Amino acid sequence: MKHVPTCLVLLTTTFSAPAPALAQDSQQHFEDIASAAFESAIREYDIPGLIVGVTRDGKHSFYQTGLASREDQRPVTPDTLFELGSISKIFNVTLAAIVEGRGRLSLDSPLATYLPTLKGTSAGGLRLMDLATHHSGGLPVQVPDEVENVDQLIDWLAGWQPPEPGARSYSNISIGLLGHITADAMGMSYADALQTEIFPALGLSNTWIDVPASAAGDYAFGYDRKTNAPIRVTAGVLDDEAYGVKSSARDMLKLLDVALGNGEASAEIREAVSRTQQGQFQTRLFTQAMIWEAYPWPADAEHLVEGNGYGFIFNPQQMTGVKGLAPEDVILNKTGATNGFGGYIVMLPAEDLGVVVLANRNYPNEARVRATYDLITHILAD
Repeated sequence: MKHVPTCLVLLTTTFSAPAPALAQDSQQHFEDIASAAFESAIREYDIPGLIVGVTRDGKHSFYQTGLASREDQRPVTPDTLFELGSISKIFNVTLAAIVEGRGRLSLDSPLATYLPTLKGTSAGGLRLMDLATHHSGGLPVQVPDEVENVDQLIDWLAGWQPPEPGARSYSNISIGLLGHITADAMGMSYADALQTEIFPALGLSNTWIDVPASAAGDYAFGYDRKTNAPIRVTAGVLDDEAYGVKSSARDMLKLLDVALGNGEASAEIREAVSRTQQGQFQTRLFTQAMIWEAYPWPADAEHLVEGNGYGFIFNPQQMTGVKGLAPEDVILNKTGATNGFGGYIVMLPAEDLGVVVLANRNYPNEARVRATYDLITHILAD
């Protein structure tokens, strides 16, 4: 992984011209192998529209197919906005790393430091880093149905007891609270924190929590798996923090470029992005960083499929602490979905390779992983 400066500076960023595209013959070859990798999933799950973006040595290429909206026959493009679902959590932890770097919070501090009403409770004893790594001991995936706002959620947490202390428990509650606390430390809403600080710092010009009217024409419709009805994400407690970002493949490649140490970005944002990739806990299948999950590379496809499988994600898993950084030869990944969208983001730092796959159908993680793995192995073979 490329070295980045350790000093912190003010969050100001200057970006160079857009990353160059591949030559025409290379682009056609890329489209051919991407089409072959994803055609089975598109057909089996009736995916209306899908785009694959790849950055390799700082060069970008795209493969797009299908429609962003079946109703008006609007095609998918590199600038189509997709709901990222839980891929949004990457921005959450990046914000937390920024704010920690500015000395406004500590990821090693317990939750009760920032939510004093939880002092003396099990939830209050969780560190902010625990929230950033799903190390909650059994928090449920979703906010309970009876909870209607953050204050009610905090009240609910006061009486909560971890069913499996020390376990990894994938939860929108924990990461949502991290975003809530971090934005509060900045004195602004979470949406404002991302849209005025993090997105610009990463060079993202078409990434949003709240899609403005000027970008509404780029916003795809998702399609319900059961009814095929066009849908968009619905509001919920801590939804912005946990799964609320909408972005394009073009912008997500810019994120991956910064994560891979390419392009121009401030020392502060590079330091924060690097912080999110540092291993914190070890599960049976991967090293858990701040939201990112790191597997040794080369990796077997079945290993990645199991780690991203719903059985592993939605059931508590034992974790042990790790020291230092994950090795350079790793593949880092994150899946994400809303009811109408499904995405996958991957990077191999040692290969200077990043991939994002966005679709307006929530199709199984297994299919996303297998198709992307197939694409990656063909790219590396070339």
